Amino acid sequence: MPLLPSRSSRIADEGFRLLVLACGLSLLVIVGLTVYELMQNSQLSIHQFGWRFFTGTNWDPVAGEFGALPFIYGTVVSSLVALVIAVPLSLGVAVFETEMCPKPLRGPISFLTELLAAIPSVVYGLWAIFVLAPILRTQVEPFLAKYFGWTGLFGGPAFGVGMLAAGVILAVMIVPIITSITREVLVAVPQHQREAALALGATRWEMIRTAVLRNARAGIVGAVILGLGRALGETMAVTMVIGNRPEIAKSLFAPGYTMASVIANEFSEATGDLYLSALVHLALGLFLVTIVVNALARLLVWTVTRGTPARAHAQ
Repeated sequence: MPLLPSRSSRIADEGFRLLVLACGLSLLVIVGLTVYELMQNSQLSIHQFGWRFFTGTNWDPVAGEFGALPFIYGTVVSSLVALVIAVPLSLGVAVFETEMCPKPLRGPISFLTELLAAIPSVVYGLWAIFVLAPILRTQVEPFLAKYFGWTGLFGGPAFGVGMLAAGVILAVMIVPIITSITREVLVAVPQHQREAALALGATRWEMIRTAVLRNARAGIVGAVILGLGRALGETMAVTMVIGNRPEIAKSLFAPGYTMASVIANEFSEATGDLYLSALVHLALGLFLVTIVVNALARLLVWTVTRGTPARAHAQ
């Protein structure tokens, strides 16, 4: 005969339920308050410029003219450069860890990957100024200008700092995120699919390509989008190496500006209600883009991992 819970146990259970419910609802309240404050404080800019705010190219606080397109361009381009560098590297590390790495090395590599994710962004920024920028200025950018200058992406003077430096440092920062999530997605692929591919005569590479990567592609895309979300919102390290000039230039050697960087640089110096409202308007746009990107990533990761426990128990 089952024992009935005592009155004190029921009270404790109810109290615990209310406590965790409050913890869960607190996140909704924080997000709601953040959106409300951003909407409230950007009303002046929204009424003044409307959608023209996101298509204008002139950012002149003295004249009261604010256009966010150079910052949107800098955010998108630096993030895309980061993805071009980080995605192949992250995918290679994740595949090596899950499919080919000797067991004694698996732990240290996982630890170093997680360690990279824990380094503060200002440390990355200092490393970029004193190590990365000189290497780009003296070695990488002259090479790119010589052999790929005809593309127009690698023209002009090589400063070391600029859009390319921002993209490279962002790549270093998002590699741990993409690698960690990709590794978990690859581990979730059922083992019998690997064994079936090998039993049919597939080589190791063919097994990884057809049985592992193909089944995990939605989750890998989700990992990439999460990395993109981090790149879009990164502030300090990018601010230290991107050059901070609001212009739209085709060359990756040219200085640029991102949405997060301009907010960090100018918010403390902003004078006037319209200037402050324009910066909050910029933050609202960045916030909404980040939410959409993260929601999309969660959806993609869920599509590849939702059936794993059931399949594991069925084996």
